[in-house]
Order: sequence, then C-alpha cells, then structure tokens
Amino acid sequence: MKAYVFPGQGAQFPGMGRDLYEKSPLAKELFGRADTILGFSITSLMFEGTEDDLKQTRVTQPAIFLHSTILAAVLQDSFKPEMVAGHSLGEFSALVANRALSFVDGLLLVSKRAAAMQKACEASPSTMAAIIGLEDELVEEVCSSVGGTVVPANYNSPGQIVISGSVDSVDKAVEILKGKGAKMAVRLAVGGAFHSPLMEPARIELEEAIRMTNFSRPVCPVYQNVNASPATDPEIIKANLVAQLTSPVRWTQSVKNMIAGGASSFTEVGPGKVLQGLIRKISREVATDSAAF
Repeated sequence: MKAYVFPGQGAQFPGMGRDLYEKSPLAKELFGRADTILGFSITSLMFEGTEDDLKQTRVTQPAIFLHSTILAAVLQDSFKPEMVAGHSLGEFSALVANRALSFVDGLLLVSKRAAAMQKACEASPSTMAAIIGLEDELVEEVCSSVGGTVVPANYNSPGQIVISGSVDSVDKAVEILKGKGAKMAVRLAVGGAFHSPLMEPARIELEEAIRMTNFSRPVCPVYQNVNASPATDPEIIKANLVAQLTSPVRWTQSVKNMIAGGASSFTEVGPGKVLQGLIRKISREVATDSAAF
C-alpha cells in the first residue's frame, strides 16, 4: 500500500513553491487565492523572502501547508493515497489532500492555528529541545521528575525525541539528560513550547474554529498524531486535531502502525526530506521518496 506523508514546521526554505507556481496554471491560481484569503502576499515571502521571514510562525505554517496541498493538487490522477499522515502542522495538509477538508477551510484553520500559537508563545517564555541517543522512557522519566512544565513533544524516531515547556524546566531537563548520556541535548531555535500544556490558550481558540468548520469523510484513513491510529470519522478527526496542540506528536508510533496496516512505501509531499529521514530510522524495510511534479 502507498502512504503519503506531509511535513510540519521546520521544512521551509527560501524560494519554496516557486517551481510549482511557474510550471502549473492550477498552482498559480491556488497561490493567488491564498494571497487573497490571507490578506497579504504569502507568495512573495515564500518565493523571495529570507530564512528569517519564513521563520515567523504566521508565515511558516501557511507556507508549508500551501506547498504541500498545492503539490498534491497538481499531481491530480497520479496522487492516489491509501493512507496519509502529517507531522504536526502537516496533519492539516494531509486532511486537505485526502479531501476531509477543503483547500480554503484548511488554509483558514492553519492561519488561525498559527496566530493562536504565536499568541500563546508570546504570553509565556517557553522553548523546545532535541534529545538524541536515549530511550523514550528515560526522557519521559526525567521530564516527570523536573519541576514546572516540561513534557515529551515529538516522538520523531527511535532515539530522537523533542521536549517542550517553560525555559527553566527545559534547561534543567537538558542538563540532567546530558548527564544520563544523551548524544545530543540542545535547545531549538523555536518561538515557544509547541505540543505542551503551555499551548492550552491556542487549543481553546482553535477548538472554536474547528467546531465551526465542515469536515467530510476522507477518501482514505489519516493516522493522527495524538494516538497514532487511523481515523475516517469526521468528528473523531476534529477532536484529535484540537487535542494535538497540547499533546505529543507520536510520529514513530504512527509510522510503525502504518507499516503494520500495510504501507510498503512512503511519499513525502511538501518541502524538504525531513520525514523521509525519520522514516528510514524507524524502518529500513519500506521505500521512501518525494512527490514530484
């Protein structure tokens, strides 16, 4: 079975999407619609902006979403997913690609999500850190033992986990984990504590927007971050999307469950090759590639 996966924040790069815009009339039309819907020229920032321009959460999230969903749209008949998954933000791209969400509704939700997360970041000094070379259980144990707020946020691959929380608590956890033998334990250059309890204000804001949005039954199952399980029921999909903001991204578990469900190849749809690298660390038994137009 063929699985398609959609990247999240961190996959952006200057010039992203320009080739699609220049080669495809459909892509040009969709990028133009996005500029109108968002009320600013995101295409200018994507095609001509600097790395710093693209790091702003309000830009990053819709930019990656647009790259992924427009690429899936221009692939047309050659895009035939049997299962999909997205890493964090990428879950919205996956839902548009498998027709659970319209392009316009998906873009509006991603824009609201980005704004809500940005606001939550500014309300509380917080951060994330990458931990490499330790068992998940040990990282979980250390997070639980540190005072304040620090939790596992991304289970990216075996031995690669990201923690998230208040600056002081994350720094304490990093020092302890270094002492436990982590190959790397370093703070990430991010604006806040994504996928942690500190995103609760953003979760409340997004819940209202999702509740008001129409979701359809998707053409294939989406393996969602919150529980790494396949879903096709629109109400379950919506509830999991809301919970995702304050829950960890269970990427390792999602990929393993997709393989157990029959996936033999994974195609990454969007900028970069981050997910392909993670999937190869999770399993050497499956093929990986990038979607190409």
